[in-house]
Amino acid sequence: MVRMSAEERRESVIRAATAEFARGGYYGTSTEAIAKRVGVSQPYLFRLFPGKKALFLAVAERCLQDTRRVFEEAADGLHGEEALHAMADAYTRLIAEKPERLQMQLQTYVTVAAAEAAGDHEFGEMVRKGWMELWDTVHGPLGGDVGETTTFMAYGMLINALAGMGFPPEHRVWDGLYISARVKRGPEDA
Repeated sequence: MVRMSAEERRESVIRAATAEFARGGYYGTSTEAIAKRVGVSQPYLFRLFPGKKALFLAVAERCLQDTRRVFEEAADGLHGEEALHAMADAYTRLIAEKPERLQMQLQTYVTVAAAEAAGDHEFGEMVRKGWMELWDTVHGPLGGDVGETTTFMAYGMLINALAGMGFPPEHRVWDGLYISARVKRGPEDA
């Protein structure tokens, strides 16, 4: 049996924690459940991450980085409307194919709000930094237009809310979105 390096084990923990936090949120997820899912002891988990908060921050940061990478790859070499539709399509595919990513995003925003209300600003600082990196990633391909960037990000948050509430792809609520941002309904939408 091949032993995993600490970095490979850390990646395994981040994947397991993503699934657990996406489902249960920060406050509803135990480190015991994460350790069990990945097949390590809690003491080993805490050798990789100093605590639950550090682990959640690592998962939230990874989620934001992965979304940024999706936008970068989709917009590579494109500008304006072509970039907009490529990024919108790539994002809707991401959340349709990997719903835990959307769930993790939503859990991240809830955790930031709760932490901020309790006076803990560490969550919010990291998430705001990551969100601004997302903003900057789409801003360039959209021609550096603040209005276009704002509209794109607003549509993304609306997509998050609609998908999070479980509106089916055929529901009329999706009809006002860019065609490329609509949740795919079938072969005719491909």
